[in-house]
Amino acid sequence: MISSAFAQAPAGGGDAGMMNILFIVLMFVIIYFLMIRPQMKRSKEHRTMLEALQKGDEVITAGGVLGRVSKMGDAYVTVEIAPNTEVSVQKAAVQTVLPKGTLKSIQS
Repeated sequence: MISSAFAQAPAGGGDAGMMNILFIVLMFVIIYFLMIRPQMKRSKEHRTMLEALQKGDEVITAGGVLGRVSKMGDAYVTVEIAPNTEVSVQKAAVQTVLPKGTLKSIQS
């Protein structure tokens, strides 16, 4: 009277799992090339700029202060922002080294 019920095999489920894994790997590759790699490149450029920093360079700090490097230390740099006015900032706060003569052209 009652017939036995048997489970059926899954219909194409093996392919979907592989596609999901491939999609996740592809997303990680895209994130690496669009976000992580450029940030590492900028960080390396900033580090080399700080290593090449020397007395007399004209710089812009992270706070937007323009000045000339008057003293160098291991962790701190003294920046002359006006005659007889010096400010000590962390070396990492130096954002950009300006071309020579930029401060004179701005002050004129």
